Amino acid sequence: MKNAYQELEQRFRRVNLLRQAVGMLQWDQSVTMPPGGANARGAQLAELKVIIHEIVTDRRTEQLLLDVDISRLGSWQAANVREMRHIWSHANAVPRDLIAARSKACTACEMKWRTARASTQYKQVLPDFKNVVDLTREVAEAKASALNVSAYDTLFGQYAPGMTIDEIDPIFDDYLSFLPNFLERVVARQAAGPPPPELKGPFELEAQRQVARHLAEIVGLDFASARLDESEHPFSGGVPDDSRITARYSKDNFSEAMMAVLHETGHAMYERGRPSEWHEQPVGCSRGMVIHESQSLIVEMQACRSREFFEWAAPMFAHAFGGTGSAWGADEFYKRATAVRPSLIRIDADEVTYPAHIILRTELERALLAGDLLPVDLPGAWNEKILQLLDVSPSNDAEGCLQDIHWYDGAWGYFPTYTLGAMAAAQIFKAAVGENPMILDSITDGEFRPLMRWLLTNIHEHGCLFATQDLLIRATGRKLDPEAFKSHLHERYLS
Repeated sequence: MKNAYQELEQRFRRVNLLRQAVGMLQWDQSVTMPPGGANARGAQLAELKVIIHEIVTDRRTEQLLLDVDISRLGSWQAANVREMRHIWSHANAVPRDLIAARSKACTACEMKWRTARASTQYKQVLPDFKNVVDLTREVAEAKASALNVSAYDTLFGQYAPGMTIDEIDPIFDDYLSFLPNFLERVVARQAAGPPPPELKGPFELEAQRQVARHLAEIVGLDFASARLDESEHPFSGGVPDDSRITARYSKDNFSEAMMAVLHETGHAMYERGRPSEWHEQPVGCSRGMVIHESQSLIVEMQACRSREFFEWAAPMFAHAFGGTGSAWGADEFYKRATAVRPSLIRIDADEVTYPAHIILRTELERALLAGDLLPVDLPGAWNEKILQLLDVSPSNDAEGCLQDIHWYDGAWGYFPTYTLGAMAAAQIFKAAVGENPMILDSITDGEFRPLMRWLLTNIHEHGCLFATQDLLIRATGRKLDPEAFKSHLHERYLS
């Protein structure tokens, strides 16, 4: 006869497998599903999410969580129960009908967003988006009442367990104080020298696909159990043994797609590095999106925008695209990759101004959730805030509030993790190189194994065994510290 813990493992294994199925359906929706499949897919996803909700909130699950004796469990099992209780408390706060309604609304809204973005017309998605905002507010308020936390923290806490908005407000305020003077100095310094020559396309799309695949393989992605496809918005999905990453290619600029693929490969490698014996349990999952984003940004920003990376990559790029001349040199690639200029599009932003894009989105989604900003007024509020922060103005909605998928497909509370992840990435990468100085030398040879081994040992294989801050302390010696990120920026851009 199974004891309480064993029965809980069985139940949450089923939950995890169903969540994997949801993830695969969402990947298909973004990559291969025809537009006409939206209604059926919405019903499929909603039904699966209701089943997951019913398993988690079932009275038997609640009783088992009360009965299980943590004192008789090992450290991994005890942490597993802790994660189960976290999942239960969030799920139990929301009625199943609300779960289904929001799931369907997000699926419908995402499909409308694709059309609206292509036509640059926010008004096309507005009715669906208003529905998503209203239902998201209902979910957040239900959780806030049950969990005795703020409504926004219930959303942010899904992606950064254990962290609160009160922790990140001072971090963001500090960066907004740091940014204006630092940005002015960097822009002036870069303007004082000759601009790097631009690469002139067109760049064959098939060649880009081959190079992107090669870069993912160099980092460590094994395509015997992975795919690289194309989507409107690059993302990483799948499961540890079936990685799904996507890219968006442009014949005029191959560098953006290559960096996006490196970013998504960082995500995929984290998923693949999770402890295999715990893959189907909550404790074996990734430790939230702050750590997840740190892993993608270590690959993309810390490692692959370094001089060392371009010493290896520049000749490879030149060979792949038939490039000749000074524009194809390592120094010129590095200058282009570290050029700093305020821009409209988040995913194209440099690492100095990127946090401003995140702070803008965080402020706006908090205002939308609180009802202080109406969905109809979002474009104007967006344009006003981006002008205030970066002195740029969108010419249409696609350059403004339509550029990201997150709000339209339901990923509310996610945006802060990007900048917190960038700060964690700088802190973790510094610790890795400090412990193994050969990491950077290896990257010069296109060899990522020393870096990825360090990340596997210090981050990936711990899953959810430790809380976010405890994991950072173990890996770097201290909690999340924005000073490490600012120090990295000073070293890269002003030293």
